[in-house]
Amino acid sequence: MNIVEFCVSNAHHGTDEVLKRLERLPDVEVIEYGCLGNCGECFLSPYALVNGESVVAETAERLYDLVVEEMARQDQERSALDKLLDDL
Repeated sequence: MNIVEFCVSNAHHGTDEVLKRLERLPDVEVIEYGCLGNCGECFLSPYALVNGESVVAETAERLYDLVVEEMARQDQERSALDKLLDDL
């Protein structure tokens, strides 16, 4: 399960649409907060936290792609670690 967090104040960049698209994906929990404490980043660019890792893009459309890529990267890392631990 991936957790993707959004700041409601970042919605002026169009992240509200990214949030809605991600909610439709399986194994993704989307959470929207009033503030994530990254005010400078929030003001400047569309961003989200993917399992605690910041993902920043130039546009909301690009943010969606980067979030999906980051989830896949993290899933691959978890799988590799699980395999390594199984082999021990």
